[in-house]
Amino acid sequence: MRIIIAGSTGLVGRALIDQLAMQPHVTQIVTIGRRPSGQSGAKVEDLVGPVAQWPTMIEGRNVDVAISALGTTLRDAGSQDAFYALDHDAVVSFARAARAAGARQFQLVSSVGAHAASRNFYLGTKGKVETSLANVGFDRIDILRPGLLRGSRSGPVRIGERIGIALSPLTDVLTPAVLSHYRSIPAACVASALARLAGAPEPGTFIHQNDEMRAHALTQTR
Repeated sequence: MRIIIAGSTGLVGRALIDQLAMQPHVTQIVTIGRRPSGQSGAKVEDLVGPVAQWPTMIEGRNVDVAISALGTTLRDAGSQDAFYALDHDAVVSFARAARAAGARQFQLVSSVGAHAASRNFYLGTKGKVETSLANVGFDRIDILRPGLLRGSRSGPVRIGERIGIALSPLTDVLTPAVLSHYRSIPAACVASALARLAGAPEPGTFIHQNDEMRAHALTQTR
């Protein structure tokens, strides 16, 4: 199975490459991004260039599964327009190019609370991406909606995120089971779920919340 990943330098992306590299049925892992993934191995190949060039860089590739773990914050992006350009436009462009290269399955790391009609700009953008993907033509789409991602992140310090992670043991306990999808989750757990779902044969669109991701991750490690 040949897999192409956008967003390989983030929390989920880095863990995902490690997970996929251990799978004997995964023969190639192609990453595409604005900078190298920083990962090495016989299966890993980096494609590096500006977002606008990604479709050309993917053209002619033969892939089975495409995965997007792309994501930024409004603060890092600098404006709503810049945020939308990466979290929506770049993801959809990547998806279309991957579909043209043969991908039959697309996996998206979205966010808990994502909805196209949300008044929250961040969640609304995530929801719009999910809606746009439905029109690309994949046989199967897996949308993962994790809560706050826990893990060691490289790059600029995100103060709000750091505070949220520090408080997550308490807030997770205080969050009732019926709202467990709002609890925090390790990025490695999300990555394991992606690896477990890659190549799943059933067609359709599937939404995965925290509890289901944890279940897939447990299956992956057995």
